[in-house]
Amino acid sequence: MPANLKLGINLGFAINKYVEPHVWTKIVAEDMGLKYVQFVADLLNVFLPEEVVKEQVHLINENTAKYGLEITSTFTSAFTRVNHFMHPDAAMRKVWLDWFKKFAQISTEMGAKSTGSHFGILTFANYDDPKRREYIIEEGLKHWKELSWHCRDLGMEFLMFEPMSIPREMANTVADTKELLERLNDGAGLPFKICLDVGHAPHPNDRDPYRWVRELGKDSPIIHIQQTELNHSRHWPFTEEYNKVGIVLGEPLLEAIEASGAEEAELIFEIGHREAWGSEFKIIQDHVDSVNYWRQFVKA
Repeated sequence: MPANLKLGINLGFAINKYVEPHVWTKIVAEDMGLKYVQFVADLLNVFLPEEVVKEQVHLINENTAKYGLEITSTFTSAFTRVNHFMHPDAAMRKVWLDWFKKFAQISTEMGAKSTGSHFGILTFANYDDPKRREYIIEEGLKHWKELSWHCRDLGMEFLMFEPMSIPREMANTVADTKELLERLNDGAGLPFKICLDVGHAPHPNDRDPYRWVRELGKDSPIIHIQQTELNHSRHWPFTEEYNKVGIVLGEPLLEAIEASGAEEAELIFEIGHREAWGSEFKIIQDHVDSVNYWRQFVKA
């Protein structure tokens, strides 16, 4: 039976551009014609005062309900791409554990069944010292597992980490990703899954995005999709211009998902636009064109 696939959007496109809940919900629902949303922490960082967070969650829920949107998951984003549970300082690791617990709480209040991030980031000092590197990785595992039990109590279904582009950021090969997934699930309160990104295939031996999906798609209920070229993670839109030079196309990606044995997946647009005259005013149209391209392959 073919995998049950859905199209959705990562809200990274809205950071500092469409931050108002009544604005981004209308864009996603009416302009893009999408229903499923991956909310990002940079739109509502839980370091903010509690009363501010509470009011924003209320506005988000009010507007997602108005437009029939579902926030199915939450994730960190550009401004929260920091060391987290692999920070060299123990006090900072504890701060980020508390942060993730708060983020998980508001995620469930918005309806999300999962949250996630990159696993963590090693500093060069810790990466270059094998003994220290393994200690910090163990710290990352410990903190993620503690978070998993907290998320279980909140009613979440699973947690995710995203394979990244360099060894310091973890899981930059298929083999390393499988090993990390196994270590995370040993003693976890909830299942750990993967959030694949078709552009994160940077290692010289692992640059085929379809191989990543074939081997890991079954464990990746959410897949970030972007148009890109070999050896890069461009986060281009799926427009006619970029589809001519890009390597991520509908039919081979769906074939890879089928080959993985996945039963379902959300294909989540993660398209980036730099602050430049050539791209600033094309954000919404590029997303509309990208959705139109993928509607040939995914109806939901």
